[in-house]
Amino acid sequence: MEDELSEPTVYFGYGSNLWKQQMHLRCPTSKYLGIARLNGYRWIINSRGYANVVEIEKSEQEESPTSYQDQVWGLVYSLKKDDEEGLDKNEGVPIAYTKESLNVDYWPTKDHGKKPPDVDEKPKQTDMLVYINRELTTPHKPKQEYIYRMNMGIKDAVEEGMPQKYVDKVMRKFIPDVKDSSVENVARKQALVFEDEV
Repeated sequence: MEDELSEPTVYFGYGSNLWKQQMHLRCPTSKYLGIARLNGYRWIINSRGYANVVEIEKSEQEESPTSYQDQVWGLVYSLKKDDEEGLDKNEGVPIAYTKESLNVDYWPTKDHGKKPPDVDEKPKQTDMLVYINRELTTPHKPKQEYIYRMNMGIKDAVEEGMPQKYVDKVMRKFIPDVKDSSVENVARKQALVFEDEV
């Protein structure tokens, strides 16, 4: 009863949780809400082999809003308490990631979720839950199964309005556009119940 009355958490997913099927498996009552952009951060694959966001010093940030180097795009979901607790386990809180509330630019879906948002419109400013590792900030190679999950997520995110140029300039430095069927079973298992291989 308490869970039904509590306000859902608004969550910003930027890694394999871009894959909507994975989010549905992990968080069955979550709802997809739109897309968002986290400014002043850089998207990387960390030394564990998974996505992370790294804060950039103000002096290092680029002025051009289309450079994509110091921004992170992601999908937005609402999470009920049970879903958030389950996602904490999937994300390895507090060892692999910690939880923070960060301000993002947010574009909600249109027509009750039937149409992608228009990112040329002015975004809303909203605080959202972000899973982040402040220690593992050096770029690294992704795990093979993670490439599969990321490619599924990239496909969903682009369909929802994530800029293709962001994918090409930022994510493709780490995630090759390949489909490796040999890791599909492991990737789908990890999508359901994540087990850290480290």
